[in-house]
Amino acid sequence: MSKIQLLDLQLTNMIAAGEVVERPSGIVKELIENSIDANAKNIIVKVLEGGIKSIQVIDDGEGMDKEDAVLSFKRHATSKIFKPRDLFSINTFGFRGEALPSISSVSKVVLITNNKVDSTKVEINQGENIFVGPYPSNTGTDITVSDLFYKTPARLKHLKNPNYENSLINDVIIKFALSNPDISFTFISDNKESFKSVGSGDLLEVIYKVYGKDIAKNAIKIDEEDFDYKLKGYMIQPQYTRANRNAINIFMNGRMVRSYKIQKAVIDAYKEYIPNDRYPIVVLDIIMDFQLIDVNVHPSKWEVRLSKQQQLEYLIKERLNKLLSKDIQPFTIEIAPKIKEKVEMVSLLDNFTYETPKEKEESIKEEIIQEIQVSENTDINIVNIAFPSLRVIGQFHGKFILAEGDKGLYVIDQHAAQERVHFEEISNMMNNPKGFFELLIPIMVHTSSDIIKRLDELNEKISDLNIKFEAFGNDTLIVHSLPLWLKDVNEQAFIEDLVDYFKEEKDINKIHLHRHKLATMACHRSIRFNRVLNKLEMQQVVDELSICKQPFQCPHGRPTFVLIEDKYLEREFLR
Repeated sequence: MSKIQLLDLQLTNMIAAGEVVERPSGIVKELIENSIDANAKNIIVKVLEGGIKSIQVIDDGEGMDKEDAVLSFKRHATSKIFKPRDLFSINTFGFRGEALPSISSVSKVVLITNNKVDSTKVEINQGENIFVGPYPSNTGTDITVSDLFYKTPARLKHLKNPNYENSLINDVIIKFALSNPDISFTFISDNKESFKSVGSGDLLEVIYKVYGKDIAKNAIKIDEEDFDYKLKGYMIQPQYTRANRNAINIFMNGRMVRSYKIQKAVIDAYKEYIPNDRYPIVVLDIIMDFQLIDVNVHPSKWEVRLSKQQQLEYLIKERLNKLLSKDIQPFTIEIAPKIKEKVEMVSLLDNFTYETPKEKEESIKEEIIQEIQVSENTDINIVNIAFPSLRVIGQFHGKFILAEGDKGLYVIDQHAAQERVHFEEISNMMNNPKGFFELLIPIMVHTSSDIIKRLDELNEKISDLNIKFEAFGNDTLIVHSLPLWLKDVNEQAFIEDLVDYFKEEKDINKIHLHRHKLATMACHRSIRFNRVLNKLEMQQVVDELSICKQPFQCPHGRPTFVLIEDKYLEREFLR
């Protein structure tokens, strides 16, 4: 007797469900995508116990007739694609015909749908048809999923607590709202409304709803393009950051995707404006010809492949950085009578995904500490100001320079300010080399013979760094002199890194390639904390900072100064 047998349909669907239906948030994603494909303008999601007990999605889309309602639960039954070539130009969210049969194989599903002609109800329990027949309903589709993983307890045990699962669902719905501002989304969790977007088509309004007023007020519009790609959305001023990447929202033709390289391009655009352990808030939709993107990578449809990814990465990094350098704004401190409002704003963090409840708790604490920096009754907000004309009036604790300007009291971090000044001085020296210094002992770098063969190519790549390699035997490079701007760094490590970057075919950019080394050089040459300065020294720090190209952050992304406006001081003194 043959050992190999064909699996029956029920078992096949249960196996497939392992890829499509990982947890309740995955079900919500699949059902909402179907609603959007059905041209719904209002979508309501109701869950109980984080979706473990039940998930209900109601839309006002086109609905289905009886035949389609039954067929929708058949594996690989779809209205989205018909021919093999359709896979290369997919313009709908769903197309595989796997979601509903997979979901219904591991749960109880009740589908009620009305296409203005037929009104039908379909009930399926763990893959078995229970009922199909007419049923009165409004136009659109109402689908309820319950008893999830009832017959697959191992999968049920894999789920985390309801609050965690609920946060994942909330995150998915928010991403749909950000990528579809013309659709109204309502999320009701355990009979309480958790989120609602209006569906007015205004993305900034959704950003306000998700992240709050201050962040929406400090959004920079993105509207950039090249021959193949268009970038649409908003990026938030770098004074507002997060402890993880969850607020970097990437969409491609409106589809939410996970792409580490695209996220990295966004982070790189912010690199000189935020600390290394912080992440920006960005909503970016990348619009392209459907033939440039392959969404048929994984059943969950989170992953995609692009035909011209390096081109897109460069476009994002270059254009977003340019927008930031044009519109960057500094910190200001607002003296507030109550801390309650700021603490309430921290509740917005519930919109994001965390790996564990402890991580969530620590992140919230970090956000509170970051936002509440001055005392128990203060908080931080941002205003749009240019670098002001300042007059030094004193020093505080040997750490901060105090100055007055038209808008109020300016508190300048003397070390951070000098870091920025020296960083730009070193950068300018790189751009305008003023000479070389001969090395008493030449730097030698052991490498492979293929790099020796590409010596001319290597020297051409780094010609603007004013560094030249020579061959020394078949496996060694040697350098006899270096530009003056490299005098304060570890020359051997710098040169070795340069060769390594060339080996890995990375872009060698004279400012960004070794930015951390420049920042370290600037840091070592700067005024330290706890050093008392006289008035002339303090004014010199302020004057030098004022002529910097980017005076608002040090090279590590920390603010160089903050402002306490007159009106807030006067309010505290009851003026």
